[in-house]
Amino acid sequence: MRFIFAEAQLRHRPPTFLVRGQIKPCPEKPERAQALLASLKARGAAVEEPPSYGAGPRAAVHSADYLRFLETAYARWSALPDAAEVIIPNVHRNTDMAEYPAGIVGQAGWHMADTACPIGPGTWEAVCGGADTAAHAATLVASGAERAAYALCRPPGHHASRDMAGGFCYINNAAVAAQAMLPLLAAQGKAPRVAVLDVDVHHGNGTQAIFYERDDVLVVSIHGDPNNFYPWFAGYAHERGRGRGQGCNLNIPLPVGTEESTFLDMVDHALAQVAVFGPGALVLSLGFDTFIGDPLAFFKVTTPGFAELGRRISAAKHPTVLVQEGGYDCDALAANLASFLDGFAEGA
Repeated sequence: MRFIFAEAQLRHRPPTFLVRGQIKPCPEKPERAQALLASLKARGAAVEEPPSYGAGPRAAVHSADYLRFLETAYARWSALPDAAEVIIPNVHRNTDMAEYPAGIVGQAGWHMADTACPIGPGTWEAVCGGADTAAHAATLVASGAERAAYALCRPPGHHASRDMAGGFCYINNAAVAAQAMLPLLAAQGKAPRVAVLDVDVHHGNGTQAIFYERDDVLVVSIHGDPNNFYPWFAGYAHERGRGRGQGCNLNIPLPVGTEESTFLDMVDHALAQVAVFGPGALVLSLGFDTFIGDPLAFFKVTTPGFAELGRRISAAKHPTVLVQEGGYDCDALAANLASFLDGFAEGA
């Protein structure tokens, strides 16, 4: 397995975010990536800096207006009188608002779904590094150079839709990887279809939205029940895709307190659906916030449980890109990643 990480991803360091009306320290911090890197280095793994893939992979899954906003937002925001240290919108578009504003305050509300995706001075460089990380891992796998590759992406990406950031996410790294693999798989004579399996504790609403009307990408997400959990407005079992994408979206919402055994049973169910789809490759949105000790404590997956998750994913025998998503217990991240990778190696 190859291990990919762009150092630029450490430049994103928002000090605070707004949650339940309170300003709190942002848990999506560089220390998360540093803990995961330490785990890889303890294994003796060589961690590669990806080459620049330019704007193409980002533009393949996100709108031009949105990418222009992300690139220029912080400089424009900082030029405002009395601007805060990071961009957190105080207004959001809703379903009966359709006029795209010219000003940065209005555009922040247009392109930022919530107050949990603050934009600071290093955010653009970091998310471009994340996209390059995902694109490089995807290229290695889809070209046949590697059976599996781990894209250590930070900040995470699965809540970012085509034109909106949200939930700590800006560029959808899993979508970047899936989209990048399609033509490469076809060139290798493999099925030009990709399955995305999201095992982060939150629903991958951005990934769902990007591929919702397509039949070449299957999106399966196992996550906390959105009736009482982020992202609230998506992730329900009845959401099955639209148009050509009908039947190519599967949501498996689970209640708070879900035990490890139930979670793993649902992974088996998800992998069975992936097998029916017959993809040329798999993208795993890998979150460690299902951990029993995570600050969210929504599911009860243990450190040994991540080894079992890795075994089952690997045993499915798909060429696989592992894209890092959430996980906010920094003290446990290294052990949880090591456990998963041990299991993945055993499953192979």
